[in-house]
Amino acid sequence: MKSNIDTTIQFSGLKPGRYDYDYVLTDGFFEAFENENLRAGNVVFDVVLEKTERMLLLKFTFSGTVKTECDRCLEPMDVEVSGNEMLCVKFSNTDTSDNEDELILPEGAYQIDLAQWMFEYVTVAIPMRHVHPDDENGHPTCNTEMLKYFISDTDETDGDSPERDTETDPQEIDPRWAKLKDLK
Repeated sequence: MKSNIDTTIQFSGLKPGRYDYDYVLTDGFFEAFENENLRAGNVVFDVVLEKTERMLLLKFTFSGTVKTECDRCLEPMDVEVSGNEMLCVKFSNTDTSDNEDELILPEGAYQIDLAQWMFEYVTVAIPMRHVHPDDENGHPTCNTEMLKYFISDTDETDGDSPERDTETDPQEIDPRWAKLKDLK
């Protein structure tokens, strides 16, 4: 994974104190992670590094949009993401941490790459369900060709597609699944 922006912070030469970093994650950044659900976007990150003698505290604030697929019609759509996250970085040659918000680096470490952390924060900020919003009349704005496949028995038919009742029409039931009806 090699992103198009440098997200590495060299902290070894920094004096204890507060440092601000700004990043703009664009399509090239997301493409570097090869995640088929998230390949493009424009997300602005503000990172505040508070350095002490034995610890780094990183505060991430981000907002923007990412492109993903609609859960209903599978067409591309923009989804807004935003969030605030914190990462505590400690230094030790022996300790490991089970805390997901804590990172242990070896004593001799001099830099940290934030790319993986930023990608994960954006990924987690995407809503579980993402569909195109309905229009002002309450109708879906999804791809109409794809929506034709989702007409249920309770929906009104448009005259072109006859209603099917799979409960009473035996030729519509796949014979491999017919045995399951006996399990009632």
